[in-house]
Amino acid sequence: MRSVVVTGLGAISPLGLDVPQTWAALREGRSGIGPITCMSTERLQVKIAAEVHGFEPERVLDPKQIPFMDRFTQLAVSAAGEALLDSGLELDRDVAARTATILGTSIGGQLAQDENYQRLYEQGARRLHPFVVSRVMPSASASHVSIRYGITGPSFCVTSACASAGHAIAQALAMLRAGLIDVAVTGGSEACLTLGGFKTWEALRVLTADTCRPFSRDRSGLVLGEGAAVLVLEGRDHAHARGAKIYAELLGAGASADADRVIQSSAEGGAAAMRAALADARVESTRVDYVNAHGTGTAGNDPTETESIHQALGPQAKRACVSSTKSMHGHLLGAAGAIEALATVLAIRDSMIPPTIHFTEAGEGCDLDYVPNQARAREIDVALSNSFAFGGLNSVLAFGRAD
Repeated sequence: MRSVVVTGLGAISPLGLDVPQTWAALREGRSGIGPITCMSTERLQVKIAAEVHGFEPERVLDPKQIPFMDRFTQLAVSAAGEALLDSGLELDRDVAARTATILGTSIGGQLAQDENYQRLYEQGARRLHPFVVSRVMPSASASHVSIRYGITGPSFCVTSACASAGHAIAQALAMLRAGLIDVAVTGGSEACLTLGGFKTWEALRVLTADTCRPFSRDRSGLVLGEGAAVLVLEGRDHAHARGAKIYAELLGAGASADADRVIQSSAEGGAAAMRAALADARVESTRVDYVNAHGTGTAGNDPTETESIHQALGPQAKRACVSSTKSMHGHLLGAAGAIEALATVLAIRDSMIPPTIHFTEAGEGCDLDYVPNQARAREIDVALSNSFAFGGLNSVLAFGRAD
């Protein structure tokens, strides 16, 4: 089985405009959740979100191209640029042809969609911009990343709700192992902070008006966020041949479907994906030191995910550390699996587990070590990153230390 490693990282998140800023905030337990500033909150019941502040797309993008990109695409192109620069990869003609762009998003160009529906229905516009379709389409992020950086290998997006980025990274792993490509630029992006987006989530009654407290007794829901994260993956031999630095190894991936309810997740489905990831990685559950949990802070997810971890890890569940970084960066929907994979990789590299902040006392059915409020130094052999999505779509990634 071909070994696949992580050689580059990029991020633009509610915690910072690059990887160093984002990782510093995660280690320090700083929250990116705050009052909404990107739009009027007059018609909103919930007035908090995890926004990306200070992003200036013209610093990384051709100003002439910006009007043709939705914000989720702009974020993806920015994060991909940082990841590629970090990797030191030279995308000459041959390398570019053997490099894939595989990104995830749950919604795609929601800002463009909302803006144009407003023009059509509220303002009575008779004509819309001819490139609305190319801004709205979920695959726009992959298209623009490949165009911006000259990547000519396979390019596409995966959309599976909040498991989108996890599934995208898993697909990249499969293609690398199969020898179809040598390099993958993979991850996810989301920019869903719009009036229409918020109202749909308010209707579900899963948003908190306070803050995100995963696994706590007084948790009251999730916080919507935006951002992007990208990983550069390579076959180990390919990375060694060019002298690349290696952050961690992507050991395996697992997926499952609950085949049950659309909104409420299943403990059995989540456990099946975790077991599948461990089987694919060919490692025993006793080696798992850390689980980056899906950890949304909702009444339904947290005890269910806790039970999934128990089922998958057995006695090791009580010995492993579990934390939800959504407590800091919010729920990035289709990009959640990417920012959380990045956090997991850096936790392995630095032997430092990011905390679950805002933790008070454990909720009913939540009986694991959730690394409350402060980061913890710990050597990590194997770590799992969970993404459990609406529709019962589960993705789990297994990472390990790169020896």
